Amino acid sequence: MKLTSPSFAYNEQIPSKYTCDGENINPLLVISDVPTNTKSLALIMTDPDIPEAAKKNFNVEVWDHWVVFNINPVSQSIPESVKNLGTLGKNTRGNISYGGPCPPDKEHRYFFKLYALDTTLSLKEGASRIEVEQAMKNHIIEETELMGRYKRK
Repeated sequence: MKLTSPSFAYNEQIPSKYTCDGENINPLLVISDVPTNTKSLALIMTDPDIPEAAKKNFNVEVWDHWVVFNINPVSQSIPESVKNLGTLGKNTRGNISYGGPCPPDKEHRYFFKLYALDTTLSLKEGASRIEVEQAMKNHIIEETELMGRYKRK
């Protein structure tokens, strides 16, 4: 399974259009080679490079930017600025939406992780990343990631 974007390659800069400095919309993501027995897909976008103050203030180790689950496995892409994709989970800010990169200090890495699951998740909209990860345990057929970087000017 592969996850790519025409907007940036693995380990390259995410264009500011997709960040808090631009339109703050999700980039187009292209999905390929999904295993045939996949019942649903889950997508989680995180930033592990957050400052210690953010870790303390929000009681987190990574910043959750986007959590989406129960995505139709026949999806071949996630359109730019998508609004109706699967079931939305809650990001660290408490929003049920995409929250683009907005690093306060230095360049950060942003991981878009895609999971092929052998089930659909019986979670409600607004589930946290941790709840989604717990529900996915023992149901992951395959996973892949796309990582981009961003530093504010």
